[in-house]
Amino acid sequence: MGDRSVYSSTLRYLSELLTARRRELGTRWRRLAAERQALLVLAHLRCGHTYAQLAAGFGIGLATVYRYIAEAVEVLAALAPTLQQAMTVAASKAYVILDGTLLSIDRIAADRPYYSGKHKRHGMNVQVIADASGRLLWASPALPGAVHDIKAARTHGIIEALTEAGVRTWADKGYQGARGTIRVPYRGRWSTLPAGKRAVNSSHARIRAVGEQANATLKSWRLLRKLRCSTTRITDIVKAVLALHLAPSA
Repeated sequence: MGDRSVYSSTLRYLSELLTARRRELGTRWRRLAAERQALLVLAHLRCGHTYAQLAAGFGIGLATVYRYIAEAVEVLAALAPTLQQAMTVAASKAYVILDGTLLSIDRIAADRPYYSGKHKRHGMNVQVIADASGRLLWASPALPGAVHDIKAARTHGIIEALTEAGVRTWADKGYQGARGTIRVPYRGRWSTLPAGKRAVNSSHARIRAVGEQANATLKSWRLLRKLRCSTTRITDIVKAVLALHLAPSA
């Protein structure tokens, strides 16, 4: 299926959700039809178009653009799988890959809680679970970028959930000490490790590398490459993108 077909099915899916929402609210008239609202929302999430660009392009006010996007994000976020629902899917896989990604945000140097020393920029930490083929299964709520991956995973209860579900999980050295079913590389400098441990770490790195595809999937939605909204809205935006990615028709 080509990109255009995927986009069309996603547009149709979101249009149906918004039509149902209007019916539920008893809405009789809007400046834009549900399909046009869906197009506006996808232009924002997928292409990263700003509110001002969308207002000009669709011939509506900034406040209306904001309301339309906020409504769609709310509808979609409610459909995103919970961690426990994701575990049901993960349990059917041979193994999964756990990784953290940083979503860049527009912040000043004084905003230390959002500054990631690992990535050397401001952002929000999102934990991602992928299957053995690198397909995105789940993405966590967003935490300030200064939060390390192991702390983020513990905060969200990811390690406990994977262990209780008996899901074998590969993760990088940022998860040292996770225990349970989480497998991490051997500690130590490459040059000082025995040959056997170096071989294990090489194999481990090859497996984990596939998980980068899931991070790339998130960031294929251009809005997530540089977020300029309030940090309190980012979790719902991530959930909305996850819901669209996992949509039955997408």
